[in-house]
Amino acid sequence: MRAAAAALALLAGFCAAFSTPAAAERLPPDQPYMDNTAYAYGPTDGLAASIVNEKAAVAYHQLTYRESGKRVDYTTTTGHLTAADASGKPEASMFYVAYTAKNRGPWPRPVTFFYNGGPGSSSIWLRLGSFAPSRVATPDPYTTGWPNFPLVDNQESLIDTTDMVFIDPPGTGFSEAVLPNTNQTFWGVDQDAGVMRDFILRYLAVNPRPRSPIYLYGESYGTPRTDVLAPLLEQAGVRLSGIVLQSCILDYNDQYPSASDLQRATDYTVSLLPGYAEVAAFFGQVTPPPFGVRSFAWRMRDFSTRRYAEFLPYGPTFLGLANPPVFPTPAVYAQMSRQSDINVSALQAYLGPNPLNTALVPGSTIGGYDGRVSVPNDSPMLVGDSDPSDALIAKPFPVILSQQLPDYLKYTAPNTTYVTLSDAANINWDFSHGGLPVPDTIPDLLAEITLNPHIKVLVENGYHDLVTPFFMTEKDLGRLKSVAGIRPDIQVTHYAGGHMIYLEDTSRPRMKADLVNYYEGRRIAGAMTFAELPAPWSDMGPAGTP
Repeated sequence: MRAAAAALALLAGFCAAFSTPAAAERLPPDQPYMDNTAYAYGPTDGLAASIVNEKAAVAYHQLTYRESGKRVDYTTTTGHLTAADASGKPEASMFYVAYTAKNRGPWPRPVTFFYNGGPGSSSIWLRLGSFAPSRVATPDPYTTGWPNFPLVDNQESLIDTTDMVFIDPPGTGFSEAVLPNTNQTFWGVDQDAGVMRDFILRYLAVNPRPRSPIYLYGESYGTPRTDVLAPLLEQAGVRLSGIVLQSCILDYNDQYPSASDLQRATDYTVSLLPGYAEVAAFFGQVTPPPFGVRSFAWRMRDFSTRRYAEFLPYGPTFLGLANPPVFPTPAVYAQMSRQSDINVSALQAYLGPNPLNTALVPGSTIGGYDGRVSVPNDSPMLVGDSDPSDALIAKPFPVILSQQLPDYLKYTAPNTTYVTLSDAANINWDFSHGGLPVPDTIPDLLAEITLNPHIKVLVENGYHDLVTPFFMTEKDLGRLKSVAGIRPDIQVTHYAGGHMIYLEDTSRPRMKADLVNYYEGRRIAGAMTFAELPAPWSDMGPAGTP
């Protein structure tokens, strides 16, 4: 009887939270906000504390999931909160967009904090492309209709599962430091993590969530940011339930070895190869064609590992470190092709003297963020942007944002321009961390796992991402195996797609389903577990040593 009563209570709570259209309540009136502050984004810019405020636009919306017929009523809150240091002194006025739904069920709704990377990027890409209730519909990996893509209701939105807060770091979006700080005060690995912590603490103070599970979701540079940020939050009293690391660069030393570090250069060359092979297969340059991306990825991991020594002469050349450069002979190319099924022409594009992005498909340029995106070399998409997979969204997203802010979010800022990506932040970034000139955040991830042994870690990878290769991520995570006595809850997932996996229409539904399982504490089918992670390359340091 108790079980039946509990089941009925759960059902009633579910129906109340996610009603059918006929039963939904009328939405309250929106509360628009015009922000007249003139935000500035240069290194030395900062707002006077006297003009900083925490006002926000509030709007009310509905999303109907077509497959289930369920409707979620949700609220958007768009504005600024002031991050402050431990003594209460303001640091930065930080712009955010929050999507929240009423919780009428028996358990508190999670809240997830999202941010992109760069460094120097706003959160526009995740917010308009991934799991918010509306998204830009791109034809990724194709370019049909560019740059005029529509904004649509997002059938893979996570609003039925978690509240979402998208954060713009100082110097991006509409976020600016508060004097005497300047934007550049927070342009560094540790400085950035500190101000992001302080923003999250402020959000949780203004919007108390004492029992809600708290999650972080970072993409690209957002993944090392998460590794550094997570233990800072734990030390500040915020117990995290989980972190999601999408398209990782966990150790910058992988991509930026010294000219004398022959083996480290080879690590990267060999670790990128499985992802490049997936791109070559997409363009029909693997013979015979592979049966599927998943099985082919396993074959290429095995090939890269077994044939590592054969790539040693070419690693420094691949990263532009060798003088003079060293290239394989025709006989070596032929042998590699026989062993891997990658066509000789594709191997020549990978290890030869010409740029990979223009050598693989003659007459065309392929993307780095998504190697499947290809346009003719004279395409207008390449004007001002050499990466067509970046150009695919770099123009459409800001145009749609300029319409969405006043029309949907009810927020206007007539005296300033939203900064999607700050070159100034990227150029002036202080990458030093942990005694190294560039960050290795595997020790930070270990620190978080040590502070919170039950934290759930989800790592998402795109098979066709040539910027943050999936095999390199697996090797970096494998360093955690050097630590005795830990059994972290790590799941690693892979999808067709590039750096921004969620743009791929066939992968986004899978990502949503996997994320729901992750939030609800279930294992994800097909995910790589901690025990299944590959051993790191032999020259990689243990997890506790940068």
